Amino acid sequence: MGELVAMLTPILWHTVRAQRLDKQSTEDVLQTTWLALVRSAGSISDPRAVLQWLIVSARREAWRVMRTESRQTPYEIAEDAVQTPEAELPESVVLRDASDKLLWSHIATLPERCRTLLRVIAFADRPDYPELARSLGMPIGSIGPTRGRCLAKLRASLSADARWELR
Repeated sequence: MGELVAMLTPILWHTVRAQRLDKQSTEDVLQTTWLALVRSAGSISDPRAVLQWLIVSARREAWRVMRTESRQTPYEIAEDAVQTPEAELPESVVLRDASDKLLWSHIATLPERCRTLLRVIAFADRPDYPELARSLGMPIGSIGPTRGRCLAKLRASLSADARWELR
């Protein structure tokens, strides 16, 4: 179970953050998702479906948290929480966020298979290619070429967008 958590948490982290939750809410959603897996382990008949089950569960929990948080009223932030010595400059945060939003908007235009494959490969330290191939329903030997085609599509989409600056 520890290996499974270590391998899949980065993927789930990205899946939940894509729903625009903050860091603490994302951590809560991930904890709830892993707990749900432990509680529902007996209902999962195909072990190869665990990744898909986790992704769907994490998304649903993120949506539930988003609905709950949108109903809460804002509160004042303590002044010492706003400025810390290691805090990023607001300009850097804004530029990075704008760049990230643009990148993710282009990723969202890719086919589902590409989005899933790129997320797994980008956020997993060492993806388990046999498991990835089973989860995506593709031969293990086609993961690399498919990834290359997906990255080429993303690269073409970004280079056609005048707002994207190559770094």
